[in-house]
Amino acid sequence: MAVSFIQSGISFPDAQQADDSIGGLLAVGGDLSPKRLLAAYRAGIFPWFDDDQAPVLWWSPDPRAVLVPGEMRISRSLAKRLRNGGFEVSFDRAFAEVVNGCATEREGQSGTWITPGMGVAYGRLHELGYAHSLEVWREGRLAGGLYGLSIGTFFFGESMFSHIPDASKVALAHLSEQLKRWRFQLIDCQIPNRHLSSLGAKTMPRAEFLAALAINDESQTRVGAWTFDADCCPVDSSHP
Repeated sequence: MAVSFIQSGISFPDAQQADDSIGGLLAVGGDLSPKRLLAAYRAGIFPWFDDDQAPVLWWSPDPRAVLVPGEMRISRSLAKRLRNGGFEVSFDRAFAEVVNGCATEREGQSGTWITPGMGVAYGRLHELGYAHSLEVWREGRLAGGLYGLSIGTFFFGESMFSHIPDASKVALAHLSEQLKRWRFQLIDCQIPNRHLSSLGAKTMPRAEFLAALAINDESQTRVGAWTFDADCCPVDSSHP
C-alpha cells in the first residue's frame, strides 16, 4: 500500500492502510503538536523516527503488543524485588528526567528514537495532563521508570529504562496494578518483542485493537497529575 504524505491538517489515513511489508508505516510528515499527537493515538497511530531534521514517520503495526492491566507476569525474583528491593514509586514527579533516562543510549544500541524534539513534544502533553511518568526511586535517586500517554481507559506506553536491574519491571508492575484499579482496558506496548512477551504482553490484531479504540470512553480520561492509591502494591506477602 502507498504511504501517505501529510501536508496540512491533523487527520490521518485509516490505520488499516498501513504498509505491513515495512512494519506498519502509514504516513510521513506533519509535526508533533499536541493536537496531532492526540489525534494519532486516538486513531491507533504513533510516531517513531530518529532524526529531528527528517520527516516524522507514523506507524500502526499489525499485530499490536498489549498488556491487560493486572495481568503482568511477575516472576519469583521480581516479586522478591517488589517486596524487598527498597524501591519507592511515584507518578509524575520527574517527567523530564524519566524521558531523558529513556533517551539515553544503551549498550548495544546505536542512537535513540527519543529525539530532543520528541522529548519537548511529550513534555507539552505532560503539561496538558495527558502524558505521565512513573518513577522508581532507591535511596533518593532515580533508579528507573517509564512514560506514556493516557486517553480514556487506554495507556499508550512509550518507553522505559533502568539504571539498576529490574527497575523498569518494578515500574511496569506498579502501573499495571494501578490501572487495573482504575479499570483501564489496555496498556499499549506498540511493537511485540520477546521481552514484553516474558512480562505477559500478548499480541492483538490491528483490526481488533482499532475496534477497541473506537469504543474507548474518553470521558474517563484522567487529565492532570496522577497519584497512586495508598494501598496499591503488585504483590502481597502471600506471593510465592
